[in-house]
Amino acid sequence: MRILHLCHNHPDLQPGGSEVLARGLFRELRDRHGAEGLFLAAVTAAHRQRRPGTLLQAVGGAADEMLVWLGHFDRFALSQPDTYGLAATLAPLVASVDPDIVHFHHLLQFGAEAVDAIRRAAPRARLVFTAHDFFPICPQEGQLLTTDGRLCRGPSPDACRRCFPGKPAEDFVMRDLQMRDVLSDFDRILLPSEFARGRYLAAGYPAERLALMPNGIACDGPAAPRRRPAAPDGRRDRFGFFGHINRFKGGMVLLEASRILSEDGTAHRLTLHGGTAYQPDAFLERFNAALEAAPMARHHGPYTGADLGGLMAEVDWVVVPSVWWENAPLVILEAFRHGRPVICGNAGGMAEMVRDGMDGLHAPIGDPAGLAAVLRRAAERPELWDRLASGILPPKTIAQVAEDHISLYQELLDRSVPGSRAPAEAAVAA
Repeated sequence: MRILHLCHNHPDLQPGGSEVLARGLFRELRDRHGAEGLFLAAVTAAHRQRRPGTLLQAVGGAADEMLVWLGHFDRFALSQPDTYGLAATLAPLVASVDPDIVHFHHLLQFGAEAVDAIRRAAPRARLVFTAHDFFPICPQEGQLLTTDGRLCRGPSPDACRRCFPGKPAEDFVMRDLQMRDVLSDFDRILLPSEFARGRYLAAGYPAERLALMPNGIACDGPAAPRRRPAAPDGRRDRFGFFGHINRFKGGMVLLEASRILSEDGTAHRLTLHGGTAYQPDAFLERFNAALEAAPMARHHGPYTGADLGGLMAEVDWVVVPSVWWENAPLVILEAFRHGRPVICGNAGGMAEMVRDGMDGLHAPIGDPAGLAAVLRRAAERPELWDRLASGILPPKTIAQVAEDHISLYQELLDRSVPGSRAPAEAAVAA
């Protein structure tokens, strides 16, 4: 089986959850299932400068992983205006791979135009799309989060115009029509959580094209050991944040919660692990001020996958304070793999993954005082940590996820009709 994977960035340059999952899946399919193909990641000038004479670049010395330089992207419309460069680059590359399956992990940077270009270059291939977030249905950075920080339950012309007051109503209509047209080209749209699937169903996408496909993680090294409580009374009061520092991941909310705990005398330690790359100066100023105001918090900067076990060993709880719904954060699976209960928001994909009172605790989203109350309860009740830690179930592994994908790919290849399209031979003739 030959598979072309396309992702909006490479985990060696931007180690986000979807990038890590996409590359991990590609390597698992290659190493354990004998799949051939290519992992193609898009980059911009923020990550790499364009090289003379080509849009393609090598990355990490791997012959089957490449970068394609794509600038000039329209994030609102998910459109790549450089259609000439896109087609001139993708057509020969796709022809050389000759894929049976083309799996898009995002439309960012590639744009809606890439789907049509690849369909033309590989008319017999089956197309799969994983919706790692809500970009196709939400122009506000795919977060379903309003510009003033409120959770949004779904797009509508009036609601979207409140986030983009300068855009005419027809822009939202045209965006929605284009996204529906583009996603209709895919034989299957995969969602990593029931919550995400429900958001796409509510937006009017057909149920028969939407399939649940949970995420998984690599389990190469040993899990972090059970940390011994430092305090004589057995307190479990060390909290850890793992993820990129930005306004969506809730680091500011967590720092304010830590400040509240310090003011009322609740003993605790908070460590934040994650980089701040590509963040605006105004946000970084607010973050540094919040860090200074929280005396028990420390920011330790970026980390790698190889570092994670050692970092997890130093904390009792993993906190996921995201201020948006989330879809299916890999950090929750990592926490469970290392036996750490999770404290997260009480809605969306994160609340679906963490069972309140069974393997973690829920806190109100975007509410520092509410989060502080949950952290205080966690720190002061060591028996609670013991009970929740014992309730953690083994997370799904990337090996299991690869098995699920192979089964899906084979099902699509065995069908004479990909999705609702005509048979492949008829498509070629047309």
